[in-house]
Amino acid sequence: MSINLEDYEDTLGELSESSRLILQSAWHDAVRVFSPAGLDHYLKGAKSLRNLGRGCDLVATYVQNAPTIARGLGEDVIPELVHSAMMMASKTSGTVIELVLATAPTAAERLGDAELFSKYLQLLNVLLASAPRGVKPMLENLDTLFGQLTLGGLRRWATWGAQAHRTNYEEQIKYFGLQTLESKAILQQERKGTLFVDVQRRINMYLRALWGRDFFMRPTSGDFEKREGYRPYIEDYLMHLPDAFDDFILRSQDGSELGRIPGLELYRATAAHCAAHIVYTTAPISAESLNPMQMAVISVIEDARVERLATNAFPGMGQLWAHLHTATPAQPKTFGDYLNRIARALVDATYQDDHPIVSHARELFGAEQGRLADNQLSWDIGVTLAHELSQLRIPYQPRTDLLTAPYRDDNRYFWEFEEFDFDKAAGAGYDTIQQVRKNVSLMEFVNEIDCELAGDDAQEIWVLGTELYPYEDMGKSYNEMEGKEPVSAPYHYSEWDYQIQLERPSWATVMEKRAKAGDMQIIDDIAAQYRREIQRMKFLLDAMQPQGVQRIRKLEDGDEVDINAAIAAMIDMRMGNQPDPRIMMRSVRKVRDISVMVLLDLSESTNDKVAGQEFSVLDLTRQATVLLADAINKIGDPFAIHGFCSDGRHDVEYYRYKDFDQPYNEVPKGKLAGMTGQLSTRMGAAIRHAGHYLKQQRSSKKLLLVITDGEPADVDVRDPQYLRFDAKKAVEEVAKYGVTTYCMSLDPRADQYVSRIFGARNYMVVDHVERLPEKLPILYAGLTR
Repeated sequence: MSINLEDYEDTLGELSESSRLILQSAWHDAVRVFSPAGLDHYLKGAKSLRNLGRGCDLVATYVQNAPTIARGLGEDVIPELVHSAMMMASKTSGTVIELVLATAPTAAERLGDAELFSKYLQLLNVLLASAPRGVKPMLENLDTLFGQLTLGGLRRWATWGAQAHRTNYEEQIKYFGLQTLESKAILQQERKGTLFVDVQRRINMYLRALWGRDFFMRPTSGDFEKREGYRPYIEDYLMHLPDAFDDFILRSQDGSELGRIPGLELYRATAAHCAAHIVYTTAPISAESLNPMQMAVISVIEDARVERLATNAFPGMGQLWAHLHTATPAQPKTFGDYLNRIARALVDATYQDDHPIVSHARELFGAEQGRLADNQLSWDIGVTLAHELSQLRIPYQPRTDLLTAPYRDDNRYFWEFEEFDFDKAAGAGYDTIQQVRKNVSLMEFVNEIDCELAGDDAQEIWVLGTELYPYEDMGKSYNEMEGKEPVSAPYHYSEWDYQIQLERPSWATVMEKRAKAGDMQIIDDIAAQYRREIQRMKFLLDAMQPQGVQRIRKLEDGDEVDINAAIAAMIDMRMGNQPDPRIMMRSVRKVRDISVMVLLDLSESTNDKVAGQEFSVLDLTRQATVLLADAINKIGDPFAIHGFCSDGRHDVEYYRYKDFDQPYNEVPKGKLAGMTGQLSTRMGAAIRHAGHYLKQQRSSKKLLLVITDGEPADVDVRDPQYLRFDAKKAVEEVAKYGVTTYCMSLDPRADQYVSRIFGARNYMVVDHVERLPEKLPILYAGLTR
């Protein structure tokens, strides 16, 4: 159900006229990003900022930038952003607050996590108290700062400047504006090697190329309070990686530098290790009756187990991890040293270590290669080695005896605690609220307590098998009287991303909408206008009717002998010529066995007027569809007429004007009279959904006839090639089920792309759009004869 700005008139009552105009221009993006509850917070935030009395520009900046921030970090950060802006109002001017809101999308993009963005807002509030003159120049240079610093680095850089120039406002402005040498020196000192936000997309594609699935990563600001940073970890089935990695320096025993491993390679190793845990850990490990030392040893074995499974699948990965282990037998004999030596021995086959426990660890792990798929192996080997290590009488210190390999996580993921639930892993990273649809009986429905606060974001949707009518004989159902359209079950379809050559699973959502009836007089006028064409088509259609039994001659293997062919063969033999062996024939009963789906593009562009005419493209499409429906109905072929439009990947609207088992009478004709053009053209999802219905037909031949006036496009896609390749992939997918797809395009420039989507012989471009009604039935006759 569409959400209109007019529905929030009570909230918008105090906004100025200019703020309303800006809100109207940003409303289209807002309704695609925010849930109904999020929209309420979004508009209340605009109202609150308006009440600050700091001018309309402040409200306009918030209205324009809030959807962008919510798209990247989620809508929950918007109330916090408004609250922070309200707190800043007592400390600074409206210009600075406006600049905070204007640069917030940059901060959101570079930080990439709602928690880090919250810490960034807290940092701004602290700086307004300690260095009020420096906030404005810092925000003006925020692109440069976040291009080189993590959030922790930005905090330390800003804190140094605030303390050094506490009372010297002029120097404070220069420092935060990057105009002094000391400012640039501290910036260089705090600069990290590789930032997570710069490599996140590459790492994600790297993992998808390996395992063919999505992994969701979030940055953590481990060095926000300390330079060392946090270890990577997996929580709620999301991988949390440090927001920056310095190059890893390999050193010899005397401390000299042997080489460097770039931060990008360190990110690859870290992400691949965490992904291996998610892929190969299919059950948790119980921590019951284990002490911390045993858990530490089992963790080392479990790390080696998932890495060995990954290495077996991708042999080059072992070398990536082995380079990051630096443990040697010459190190001091702490318990952590033994853990690191065992860890290296199980990953690096070239590592030499003669210690009995290390050798025994290799022997146990190598002898159990057949059990690698079961993490009980880690428990068994870990407990055995922990017992041997305890004989060394070396105390275990959980805070200091850590693994030195920088890519390994803290292993909280696979230990079994109360909140552990692997069934949630498949939905990790998707913040969309999952609605539950329940089919209920009439008594359950009537006896349920109404909830006045429930809206489109309700957690449960109750569905009756039929319309519910009041006791009074009013002729209208409750749905019709209340004006609430029934909500269909969503259909999720994958989409093809040509850049990474992989499918995005369950990426597009098709929502079936009920087509509204229009004026039947429109259909009658079409029949009267094209009476001559209908009469001409009558003779053509009569010729297409099934002709009963036909004889197929000149067969080598048939049901009976063709006397004429047999006589001709005997004459050839008497004359010494090679006879024709095809002397048999077969009687075949000719019956039309075809199902046809007409799929109409109902995007906003169909409302455009035809050049030099008073009617629109939609009017011509309706006329052509009516003539085609009359023609198919005359032959007797089962056919359906559906239409589609889209408003982003989450809302592909699909209309069923006539189904295969529905007679072509006043009901589908009324729906065709009421069809309208709106929104965009996400063609691939519509073709897949149309193929879903065609697959259910038992006809030997299935035809999908797509009528469109333009190329595939949608509001959330900027790359013009993306949806073209997806539509091509959709055509290939439905072809696997015997569906032939043909496109009739009304776009004069369609030759540039339509052949690549549907094939060289499976399309027609109608140069003169006004001739569509007479061309379409003839095209159908040619495709189905």
